[in-house]
Amino acid sequence: MEKKEIVLSGIRPTGHLHLGNYFGAVKNFVKMQETNECYFFIADYHSLTTHPHPDNLQGNVRQVLIEYLAAGLDPEKATLYLQSDIPETAELYLFLNMNAYLGELERVTTFKEKARKQPNNVNAGLLTYPTLMAADIIIQKAHKVPVGKDQEQNLEMTRTYARRFNHMYGVDFFPIPTAYNFGEELVKIPGLDGSGKMGKSEGEGNAIFLYEDPKSIRKKIMKAVTDSGPTEMNQPKPEPIQNLFTLLKVVSKPDVVEYFEEKYNNCTIRYGDLKKQLAEDVIAFTAPFAERIKELSADNEYILKVMDQGAEKARAHALETMREVRRIIGFRKIY
Repeated sequence: MEKKEIVLSGIRPTGHLHLGNYFGAVKNFVKMQETNECYFFIADYHSLTTHPHPDNLQGNVRQVLIEYLAAGLDPEKATLYLQSDIPETAELYLFLNMNAYLGELERVTTFKEKARKQPNNVNAGLLTYPTLMAADIIIQKAHKVPVGKDQEQNLEMTRTYARRFNHMYGVDFFPIPTAYNFGEELVKIPGLDGSGKMGKSEGEGNAIFLYEDPKSIRKKIMKAVTDSGPTEMNQPKPEPIQNLFTLLKVVSKPDVVEYFEEKYNNCTIRYGDLKKQLAEDVIAFTAPFAERIKELSADNEYILKVMDQGAEKARAHALETMREVRRIIGFRKIY
């Protein structure tokens, strides 16, 4: 039997999953678990760079796991685990940091952006984020990593560290991971503020969450940025309008999209009608997720079982890797 390629991805526990997370990542994860050996983890170590309160950290971790499950990830098909349940990751992080250089870390775009946004909290964890990300990936010997544009540079650094380790010790031990998007163009879901992508950091009103109630969804969509309407037949759509059509395409039936495209192209569109239709279609799309999230939230025993099951499997694989890493480096075996 041919061995499946290992796919790995992590998400920071910074709040609820939104449509951007679902269409940009989780929908593909659900497909990947059918064809690959998948490791999906909640990056609670990474979240410490922003110093969350312990109660917030625990609550957010649990919520993200619940929403992963509600979105279709299956603990019988994929390994779902918490980053902090694999302490061996911290040891590999230490080893990689010994061969990571200040100049290359300071050039990382995401570090420079974070340092600019939070000048009073430029901690070592922010600087060495790429080495912890590398440790997460290579400790499970992943072959493929689903990443968005903003993480491509960090993945390239993971490839550098894996090659550096292999070269330094004269081994062919760590696979060199590559980016993976399931052979399809990644869907970038726009926010409701008229530009950019959907995200939590842009403000609550910019994102629509999987758990969200209908009243809130309607309110957000009706407030979405528009313009005064097209003035010429078949004119190109400005970004805020194109954003609404992009959302429409992922949640509505093709004939609905076609109807509003025609209305736009012949200059008879009423954005109020478009928004009302979009809101109802988003509500219909998110309702099953919201119901499943509610069910899972009430079943603490099952959530703990999923955490324990994932930790056991992910840690067994990590321990196997670290036994060999310690032998290669020259440490006394302790595992």
